[in-house]
Amino acid sequence: MSILKEFREFAVKGNVVDMAVGVIIGGAFGKIVSSLVSDIVMPPIGWLIGGVDFKDLAIEIEPAKEGVEAVMIKYGAFIQNVFDFLIIALAVFGMVKMINSMKKAPVEEPAAPAEPSAEEKLLTEIRDLLKK
Repeated sequence: MSILKEFREFAVKGNVVDMAVGVIIGGAFGKIVSSLVSDIVMPPIGWLIGGVDFKDLAIEIEPAKEGVEAVMIKYGAFIQNVFDFLIIALAVFGMVKMINSMKKAPVEEPAAPAEPSAEEKLLTEIRDLLKK
């Protein structure tokens, strides 16, 4: 019973729920970025370098045989995934930078003046007595 109680407390903590929301939003954001790269960024780049579709760029290691697909290194898909990563990394960097700039710097209270030492107190008393 205690394990279930511990798990429930863990699962209901704010950090776990926040992390779950972040993972879900991150997955959706990843799909948006993948679409941005494959449907908007890469076609013009492919057009500029001669009408190349990056998805089709591959090196054939072994040709297809009866019932077996060709063995290929699909470096075009890899290039697209690198672009995906760079855009996601840039977006996350910008978001973290924005959040950090919105945080208020901790306000430091001015330090209270140090209490005079016993020697200084004694000298102050002697001065006050001499004034009288």
